[in-house]
Amino acid sequence: MVKGISKQVVLVKPHGDALFEQAIFFVRDGAKELSDEELLRQAGLAGTAPVGKVRNLLMSFCAGSLCTGLVWLLTVLF
Repeated sequence: MVKGISKQVVLVKPHGDALFEQAIFFVRDGAKELSDEELLRQAGLAGTAPVGKVRNLLMSFCAGSLCTGLVWLLTVLF
């Protein structure tokens, strides 16, 4: 339990049928001069991944799966 500390937080609730109920962001001390709208915009952007990163992650997963399958196949055959 933390005592004697006051932090500003931003609660973001997703729209529609989402996996998560809410996200909680703790605001840094230097960011207090930002407007409420800017804080909400930044919090909304924090949970999104650019398309390029998702594609790279998917390609890495496929490459790892292929390598694992090849190693398994080689151990079974030899």
